[in-house]
Amino acid sequence: MSAEDLENYETEMELQLYREYRDVVGLFAYVVETERRFYLANQVDLQVRTADGETYFELRLADAWVWDVYRPARFVKNVRVVTFKDVNVEELSKSEIEVPEPPLRGH
Repeated sequence: MSAEDLENYETEMELQLYREYRDVVGLFAYVVETERRFYLANQVDLQVRTADGETYFELRLADAWVWDVYRPARFVKNVRVVTFKDVNVEELSKSEIEVPEPPLRGH
């Protein structure tokens, strides 16, 4: 497999993931971003915790979808994330659900 074939494959996988996102975003109430993942979820519980002088975030999601091109199954019943990094939680409005097609890379 050439480097160009690999790049084309990765671009196609990203486009398929984006199309899946576009198809499912209307099923969810929240967008959640962590340093490692992007989620859609219907229930979000974010708790700020402190242990040994360190502050961290414990995030629990229910009925979620994970943006990850390498996961064979992106729908997840429950997710628990513990992180020392920022967590962003946004409630989706219906006007945000209209998602345009992404521009194709290299065109």
